[in-house]
Amino acid sequence: MKAAARKQLAAIVAAANSLTGKRFSLLVASSLVATTAIVAAAGTGASDNGALAAVLGRSLAAERTPVAPEPEPTPEAELGSEPSSPAPLSSPAPEPLAPEAAPAPEEEPAEEPAPTPTQPEETAPEPGPIQHVFVVSVASPGYEATWGSASQMPYLANTLRPQALLLSEYKLLEQTALPNSIATISGQPPNPQTKEDCPVYSDFPTGTKANSRGIVSAGGCIYPVESVTFSDQLIGARLKWHAYMESMVDEAGKPDSCVAPAEANSPNPTPVTGGYAAKLNPFVYFHSLLDLGDCNENDVPLSELEKDLKKTETTANFNYISPNLCSVGISGQCPAGAPDGAAAADAFLATWVPKILASPAYKKDGLLIVNFGQVNTAAPVDPAAPPAATDPLKVGGLVLSRFVAPGATDAVPYDPYSLLRTFEDLFNLSALGNAAGTKVKSLAPVLVGSGETAAGD
Repeated sequence: MKAAARKQLAAIVAAANSLTGKRFSLLVASSLVATTAIVAAAGTGASDNGALAAVLGRSLAAERTPVAPEPEPTPEAELGSEPSSPAPLSSPAPEPLAPEAAPAPEEEPAEEPAPTPTQPEETAPEPGPIQHVFVVSVASPGYEATWGSASQMPYLANTLRPQALLLSEYKLLEQTALPNSIATISGQPPNPQTKEDCPVYSDFPTGTKANSRGIVSAGGCIYPVESVTFSDQLIGARLKWHAYMESMVDEAGKPDSCVAPAEANSPNPTPVTGGYAAKLNPFVYFHSLLDLGDCNENDVPLSELEKDLKKTETTANFNYISPNLCSVGISGQCPAGAPDGAAAADAFLATWVPKILASPAYKKDGLLIVNFGQVNTAAPVDPAAPPAATDPLKVGGLVLSRFVAPGATDAVPYDPYSLLRTFEDLFNLSALGNAAGTKVKSLAPVLVGSGETAAGD
């Protein structure tokens, strides 16, 4: 049994204890329909309480039998209050009054159910033109090395670029992988531990709370259950997500889902050269996904992707795809004689991007973002090469969809928070964490036709 599974019950109880009085009673006593409404509302609401209700609601809806609603005793109390004195008990004549009081409970059920079916519809997001999003995250060899005339990634720069929209001013938050991917799925900012790709798989300090925007400012790696992700939002909106990780295996070397270090607050094991590394999998750093089983269900080996792409019905609304340490483009991680660094990342894209573009879901209403989630700092430096003229955090990005103008360039400044804001806008969900910032730019207006694709805007 995984460590996340062992902590599931304790996490649910601890989180439930943070809900008091009427809110907790509502979650436990509500019917399945009402619980669905709470979850959906949490997926679209911006408050911390709504976000936590989304996490707890999924567990309670699945594991608790609905309790009989409290209003049932109310008609009896009303009937008991009808007689003003005990006199009618001694006289048979007034007893016909009882049938007159009886219709009261019959009228109330007729009025009560009316609003109930409408609650999920009111909170459910309206479908937009893009309903299937794919994100492939690789390492950047540098802006010029990617997009320049002598590109180290010819498939990306020469084959895909003419079909796509280039985000020429896309910049990372940090050069390492984990802070950028965590920001992309949750809006959480980098902290000292994530900036180092979390060498220790550590919980945040006991009692750590999120602020009014849901941001956890303390240092740590495994975010508390109240820290909600875009994946939690999708579940609350009754949409599907999947993460596909290349070479993800368990301790025995067998393909496995949601592979995290064995125990919290323990050192991350040294990954196998060229293999899977937890730092490339941001979903294993959130208790909201670990403790309720969503990570175990949806964070799967890359080998599952090709099967899921065969039908629109089996393709998730949000698909996050991460190569292993070799294919992601980190120099020195590939076998001798095989493509290495940027060439390995380009080969990975040349293998998987055509499969995504050919899928029914992408053709119907799809969006593919080739995202540089980190910088290949291990790349050997050519002493004869001129020094890089650009900021190493400026990496660019590529957007493919029938909703963008092929060969166009968008010079608006974007970052990982912008990606999250874009995803949330496309699915009509509220912005999480720093994605809600007033200066954060979203691609959604360009994609849905309410904005313009332009260079230099």
